[in-house]
Amino acid sequence: MASTSTASKRVWFALLGLLALWPWQARAQSAADAASYPNRPIRVIVPFPAGGPSDVLARIIAQRLGEDWKQTVTVENRVGANTVIGAQVVATAPGDGYTLLMAIDSTLVMNQFLYKSLPYDPLSFVPVSMVGKTVVLLMVNASGDIKSVGDLIAKEKVAPGKFNYGAGTITTQLTGFLLNKALGTNAELVRYNGSAQVTQGLLTNSVQYVLDGPSAALSLIQDGRFRVLAKFDAGPFPPAPDAPLISAAAGLKNFDDVTVWLGLVAPKGTPQPIADKLSRKVAEIMADPGIKQKAEATGLFPATSTPAEFGAFIRKEAERWAPVVKETGIHYD
Repeated sequence: MASTSTASKRVWFALLGLLALWPWQARAQSAADAASYPNRPIRVIVPFPAGGPSDVLARIIAQRLGEDWKQTVTVENRVGANTVIGAQVVATAPGDGYTLLMAIDSTLVMNQFLYKSLPYDPLSFVPVSMVGKTVVLLMVNASGDIKSVGDLIAKEKVAPGKFNYGAGTITTQLTGFLLNKALGTNAELVRYNGSAQVTQGLLTNSVQYVLDGPSAALSLIQDGRFRVLAKFDAGPFPPAPDAPLISAAAGLKNFDDVTVWLGLVAPKGTPQPIADKLSRKVAEIMADPGIKQKAEATGLFPATSTPAEFGAFIRKEAERWAPVVKETGIHYD
């Protein structure tokens, strides 16, 4: 009969064997989950109202996912609190790949610096893929006599304190702060709630210029009522092909990659093979010429990435904007 000591050793070695097998079994289970994914409906949470660029893009992706994977993919608009409400829905959902968030830069980067007590952890989400970017534009009403960034700077310096600018997103508001600082101007920010209000503000000459993406202003740019003085991204912008980069127009460095971006993330605990599978499918969808055309019609330009690339990009953006938010003193609570 085995001694108590020998029996204990056998139990101990058996436990060690099980522990050694556990990571392999976990990986095998994740791979199996990914192979059968999706086998039930998926929902995509959009923290913006229906009809906006992020909503349109989410619905384009959802429709194609549903068609290709033969599953129901629904879009739910959970609006409010600078995307916090929608983010909370996804942050508290099971990490199984069946709830996704169409996040914006403020959701994953700026909110953590704008709120003293944010009810979700931006770093807890599992990155899936960047989806698109919208170029930030410096625009004026074409009925005025400002025809270049040089004109704008000259007029501001002749009449300090008399100029204001409109911006809707935190990204464009912070860009305006940096622009004032770099140019030595002091235009006052008029905060608007979204691009539609920004566009209306410029259309009615309530502000002298705006910093915004092109989505709401696209038709006004195309028919010549809005003049694009400069863009903050080196990518092409076909509606205003001659618009210069802000670096060239104003002699500024480090302003040529300012964009408002969108991306898909999943709740904490989502298996990496599922995130990888979703990422590959999103890249395939956004490469479709027809879908690319639909996205660009909203002012969004497709830009995809692997989960690892998207995660690294988010961390880099956080490092970039944290000191700017701190310097401005902007906070939402």
